Amino acid sequence: MKKKLLTLLLASAMLASTLAGCGDGAGAESSSVQEGESQGSVAEEQQSSGEVTDFTMFITMPGSEINSDNEIAQMIADKWGVKIKETWLTGQTAAEATGTLIASGEYPDYIDSDEMGQLVDAGALIPLDDYIDQYPEFKETWFTEAEWEKFRQPDGHIYWINPFGNTMGESTATTHNDEAFWIQVRVLEWAGYPEINTMDEYFKVLEDYVKANPTMEDGTENIPYTILCEDWRYFCLENAGEFLAGYPNDGSVIVNKETMTIEDYNVSEDTRKYFEKLNEAYNNGLIDTEFATQTYDEYIAKLSTGRVLGMIDQWWDFAYTVNDVFKQQGLDLKGCNYVPLGLTTEEGMENRWHTYDDTVNQASGVAITVDCKDPDKAFKFLVDCAMDQELHDLRFWGVKDVDYSVDENGLYYRTEEQRMECADTSYQASHLCQYSYMPQWSGTSRDGKNANKPEEQTSEFQNGMAEPLVNCFNAYGADNYVDMIGSVVETNGPWFPMYSYSNNFTTDTPGGVAWAKMGEIKHEWLPKLVMSSNFDSTWDEYMAAYNACKPEDFIAEMQEILDTFK
Repeated sequence: MKKKLLTLLLASAMLASTLAGCGDGAGAESSSVQEGESQGSVAEEQQSSGEVTDFTMFITMPGSEINSDNEIAQMIADKWGVKIKETWLTGQTAAEATGTLIASGEYPDYIDSDEMGQLVDAGALIPLDDYIDQYPEFKETWFTEAEWEKFRQPDGHIYWINPFGNTMGESTATTHNDEAFWIQVRVLEWAGYPEINTMDEYFKVLEDYVKANPTMEDGTENIPYTILCEDWRYFCLENAGEFLAGYPNDGSVIVNKETMTIEDYNVSEDTRKYFEKLNEAYNNGLIDTEFATQTYDEYIAKLSTGRVLGMIDQWWDFAYTVNDVFKQQGLDLKGCNYVPLGLTTEEGMENRWHTYDDTVNQASGVAITVDCKDPDKAFKFLVDCAMDQELHDLRFWGVKDVDYSVDENGLYYRTEEQRMECADTSYQASHLCQYSYMPQWSGTSRDGKNANKPEEQTSEFQNGMAEPLVNCFNAYGADNYVDMIGSVVETNGPWFPMYSYSNNFTTDTPGGVAWAKMGEIKHEWLPKLVMSSNFDSTWDEYMAAYNACKPEDFIAEMQEILDTFK
């Protein structure tokens, strides 16, 4: 440990004394990031002169705050002159928290909210157009002109930048970051690694497993299936019908590419079959009886015990927390890790649960508020986070020879000790600093060989897996989670995803009114469908309530948006 601390201190001192740009790209001319070529560091123009600006940032998502004396945060401050105090959503919905800020009239320096429209209407955000134009390399590589235009608001300005969904160089994706039916590998191992392609097969294997294994080794009762319904996360219950029918994640609607028309999956036969299956599973005792009332924190705590055998969710919504707990408690060695299954309603259908393209969600992102103490420096740090490879490595890989090592070929890797430390919550709080809602890349680093994130480094991904997970991948002939789900490889249309438009709907239009009412009705009725003692009659009641919302107004406005791409 003393040796590690000494190494860290030396690394910190070296980083603090380096005033030039990143080693790979200092002084380089502009070149194609997508080809993995090195670029000049955007940070070198105004590298830290010893003055550190302390910014604040609020993110309307749950998260863990790092310590005020976090080591990598301080290293970043020493070189790039910025330190950010992040705060996260606790005890409120995103709308409530955003509304509270607006009512107070006082804002953090940065904000990433699911209610960006409210902030624009309140005059809380500064336009970013001029700032974006000041950094042409960033502007040209982060989004295309057409993608930037998607962020432009009715008043003609761009107020936020989505920090996610960009791939540098070659894709190195090993995880399925999207939605899926997830199942623990211990269930699949027990069942002899069967082919599971439909809902019927999925719930049958859960039912068979829990009959034979009602508890974990310590006597904890297994839960075959749970559902998250809280607030906006009710997508874990609500939108499976589009996937089960073989469509990609447009979120709020289905796009029929053959006819270029918008379809409403809420009333589709596939959606009806999905809820009918959930209703059957609930009445057979397979679904967590607390599902309709559990909070997100309760859901994550439940998953973290290892007792939940399966659920629908998006990887980013559970895995980064739950997998660390599994590793720390040895539950990964007991087969509690989840793998995704690309289920469809019927056997033989294609599935599109995995999105292979970069997804530009213009509905939200990181913004700079009118109360920011130094907007110029705040925006420049956004650019540095995206364009400076040294800073990016520090955020996601950590400190060389402390958090990762480099082999004779220049490839980054972690030892088992380093993996365990990086999964430890105390170590994360005191040492690691991802600034996880600032701009970031997936794919291949500018050095052309390493992944931008450890979880996408092929060798690191494989070395970090517990044996039950390795055995599962081997049994299905998969190298990673993307292979496991087996989705159709195709490019989505320029409209994709349609939810990035519907998420910005307001009640100023008939379609926006319908959209809001549809959400309220679904929140009320979908849990009832699952728990009903008479599914057919409850479905009819739900459809009556749903149709009273005038969903045709919403569909019509979404069609108008789609028509612009014809």
